[in-house]
Amino acid sequence: MLKTEERPQIDTHQKALLINLDQSRYGTFAEIGAGQEVARWFFKVGAAAGTISKTMSAYDMAVSDAIYGKCKRYVSQERLQGMLDHEHALNLERLHTNRGDETRFFAFADTVAARNFKGTNECHGWMGVKFQAHPRDEDSQIIIHVRMLDHENSLQQEALGIVGVNLLFGAFNLHHRPELMVESLLDSLSTERIEIDMIEFSGIEFRHVDNRVMSLKLVQLGLSGAAMFGASGEVLQPSEVLRKRPILLQRGSFRPVTKVNINMMECAHRQFVEELGGGEDQVVELVEITMRNLLASGEIDLKDFLARADVIAAAGKTAIISDYFEYHRLAAYVKRYTSEPVAVTLGVGSLLELLDERYYAGLEGGILEAFGKLFRKDLRIYVYPLRERGGEKLITIDNVEISGDLKNLFTYLVERGMIKQLRDFDEGVLHIFSRDVLKRIDAGDASWEDMVPAEIAKVIKRRCFFGYREAKKVEDVALV
Repeated sequence: MLKTEERPQIDTHQKALLINLDQSRYGTFAEIGAGQEVARWFFKVGAAAGTISKTMSAYDMAVSDAIYGKCKRYVSQERLQGMLDHEHALNLERLHTNRGDETRFFAFADTVAARNFKGTNECHGWMGVKFQAHPRDEDSQIIIHVRMLDHENSLQQEALGIVGVNLLFGAFNLHHRPELMVESLLDSLSTERIEIDMIEFSGIEFRHVDNRVMSLKLVQLGLSGAAMFGASGEVLQPSEVLRKRPILLQRGSFRPVTKVNINMMECAHRQFVEELGGGEDQVVELVEITMRNLLASGEIDLKDFLARADVIAAAGKTAIISDYFEYHRLAAYVKRYTSEPVAVTLGVGSLLELLDERYYAGLEGGILEAFGKLFRKDLRIYVYPLRERGGEKLITIDNVEISGDLKNLFTYLVERGMIKQLRDFDEGVLHIFSRDVLKRIDAGDASWEDMVPAEIAKVIKRRCFFGYREAKKVEDVALV
């Protein structure tokens, strides 16, 4: 379970001063984009000469390339990593011999795009610190991606300075408690000013940190509405993955991934590509788990969360953990990053939930307002059929029973091509439900293995996920 613990509340001024007064810390500040907002704090509070070896800004692209090498995008993780590597290496090269025995060197860097004069640009940035936790130690590193939400350039600069000080103070003083470090990033700020949608820990101090858990922590604390990670377990920044690409989403519990989940995505992918007129390699497939789903038992079970993450990874899918239970909020989130079409694939049961007016009681315009937000900007829904339990009847959008007043709205959405029936599905897997798979795993009934892809079964058995080990012990006792 992820818990928030008590920690000393220290303001930005105190944090910067405490770092300056620590004579063992010494390093470089390299900041591009909004000015030297973080370094300014350390100069302002005093005693900076004992902390700062150099500050610099390389605003001209040719100058930046000459120092850090060329890159495709200047506000990117690639550029930030080049800055951190270059500046930290210079500190060690120039200063290690004379003061390496008592000094913990660091390099702080950020590359950001703050609000321009016309207010038309995406306001975001990359920020990170590469540091030694002890003199002559191996390096450790923390990288974050931030979105600035203030409407004035000066306020964005102020927020950047504060979150930068928080990052440095957390790295130096809370590196042994990364969950508390994450919590501290918005000290003296609010989520109305800064969103942190990606964090990555690496290096010797964080060798036991699972970045997926830290990504989950971002969402749990409200620092971000969603977090994303890839099939190899690496954390991803959404704009780097989704930028200008068509997106196909599937929501579920994925406890575990079943043959139905895979068939649903495959059918939707084929149909989506066909309707787009090609470009199969351009479509980004995302599977999403909501925080509400993870909290269904009242609290987050980290073992269960990581089991789901691992089976999603074994299926080769990119995962999103989101706090967007309402589909129109999820659609708005992905549309933040792309102007291309978006498709959502869901089953008949989820379709009926989508059409349940109780979920929209908090909106002044109710379900009409929600659907007005959901179906704008080229979004479509693909519906996977449902076979009635113990029967032969197949429920599709053509015969699903929609209650009273919503029937006309549903018919309108179908006729307009906003809700579509999935074609070419595999009728041989329609009997499979995740909850049945879980029950069979728990009971030691090996028939569950035929209900999931082979690679998923291997991971569950090898890692003893979803109670598999306990089930086997029961079976062994019965044999004795």
